[in-house]
Amino acid sequence: MAEYSSLLSDLSENITTEDLRQLKSACKEDIPEGESDHIACSRDWFTYLEERSKLAEDNLSYIEHIFEISRRPDLLTRVIEYRTTVLKISEDDEVDTKLTRIPSAKKYKDIIRQPSEDEIIKLAPPPKKA
Repeated sequence: MAEYSSLLSDLSENITTEDLRQLKSACKEDIPEGESDHIACSRDWFTYLEERSKLAEDNLSYIEHIFEISRRPDLLTRVIEYRTTVLKISEDDEVDTKLTRIPSAKKYKDIIRQPSEDEIIKLAPPPKKA
């Protein structure tokens, strides 16, 4: 349980007020507008999701989805790392669990690393005006 608390703490530290607004918007179908106003910080958001069984120590698929559609691959990557290292659920195993995340999230695994010189596409300079 300590690892789960540590994960939420780490995620909270990396969610700004603007990020929180975007995250709440991404899950507006699950958070009525009146209740959304009472979620003032990321910790409140996590608590709200836990109370509604959208988030638990062994149920991370909802926030993985929200982080993906909110274009936060850095947060998504942290959740995936927690799932594979702490819960010991690999991509091969995840199909048989309730932790299955959306398949397109796999593309984010390497997004944090910097591309090598060979991977960088160099563009030609724009044409000169006559």
